[in-house]
Amino acid sequence: MSADQAAKQGLPLWGKTWSSFATDAIHAGQQPEQWSSMMVVPAITPSTTFKQLTPGVGKYEYGRSGNPTRDCLESCVAKIECGSNALAFSSGLAATNAIVTSFLENGDHIITSDDVYGGTNRLFKRVMAKMGVTASFVNLEDLDAVAEAFQKNTKLIWLETPTNPTMKVIDIRAVCNLAKNNNVLSVVDNTFMSSYFQRPITLGADMTFHSATKYMNGHSDVVMGLVITKTKELHEKLYFTQYAVGAVPSPFDCYLCNRGLKTLHVRMEKHFENAQKVCKFLLQHPKVEKINYPGDESHPRFEVTKKNATGASGMVAFWLKDADLDITSKVLQNMKIFTLAESLGGFESLAELPAVMTHASVPADERKILGIGDNFIRLSVGIESSDDLLKDLEQAIEAGYRK
Repeated sequence: MSADQAAKQGLPLWGKTWSSFATDAIHAGQQPEQWSSMMVVPAITPSTTFKQLTPGVGKYEYGRSGNPTRDCLESCVAKIECGSNALAFSSGLAATNAIVTSFLENGDHIITSDDVYGGTNRLFKRVMAKMGVTASFVNLEDLDAVAEAFQKNTKLIWLETPTNPTMKVIDIRAVCNLAKNNNVLSVVDNTFMSSYFQRPITLGADMTFHSATKYMNGHSDVVMGLVITKTKELHEKLYFTQYAVGAVPSPFDCYLCNRGLKTLHVRMEKHFENAQKVCKFLLQHPKVEKINYPGDESHPRFEVTKKNATGASGMVAFWLKDADLDITSKVLQNMKIFTLAESLGGFESLAELPAVMTHASVPADERKILGIGDNFIRLSVGIESSDDLLKDLEQAIEAGYRK
């Protein structure tokens, strides 16, 4: 049984494959016939304006409203994530902002995760609040808590799964059903899984979102956001905001992301393989207190992962035992292959300390409740030799605790 069939029947997706994913990622939106020269690789079209044969009539008119290179990317993304349409934005947060401003008004309310990505947290609390939009930050693993969070003015529920950075796993179908029953739009941040391992629209989501800077592009050289809509009506509202506000990516960035998609399935399988080995290593290490990896049965919500996804990415979270900021910093500074850097999802392995890096904007008392302490490390496991990655972790942890 394919993942497509399992999703339709509400069965576990784990270990299954999406029909023709590799073919769609390579060919959808890439037809040579769309170019007069019959190019196999889509062109980079830098032109900001386009000739019109008659006034006001033409497929393209101005770079903000549409671009051939961007069209290729958006068509491909819509296809591989089972959506009606897709839109590309200049960053993930630009895409998030576009969703909120497209579908919410002054006085409306959002439900989101208590450990949502720090940038999303900051946008909702410190920017949208000025526009009269409020947000409740809830443990979305707890369906009773989700149900209680709905208010009369709730218009949107925004969920990440796995969450960034503590790797909570949320039941997409169950939460989206609650949203539907309350006449509320649902958006799933699918950044950590990519379209290859997880397709939230097939599980009931109205929209899926990616910071395409990460796995979708996969080479740490593009900043971009992607939104895939379930219906054309949602797409039309979001497109109006994209056109009116203008936070669009450059044609060259669209070309790079489109190129990255061609190896997405190959890269994700290797990320998964390497992360499983890193997980096993850390689980047995005497200096590791706890590990959260959604792709391993040690994760307390592994059964939910199997309902949501066909596999898992390279994102691994772990807590060092009896470690203060000094020890954790020494561990990170002694890594040779893992690079101490923010972001994730590229071919290279990265490591970071969320408490003082990606999630420093989250208030300290909230970080403490969520477990984002000075002993907490987030890994983005790349596609290098797994043996080298394990040796690097071993020597770095040893160096961190050395007196």
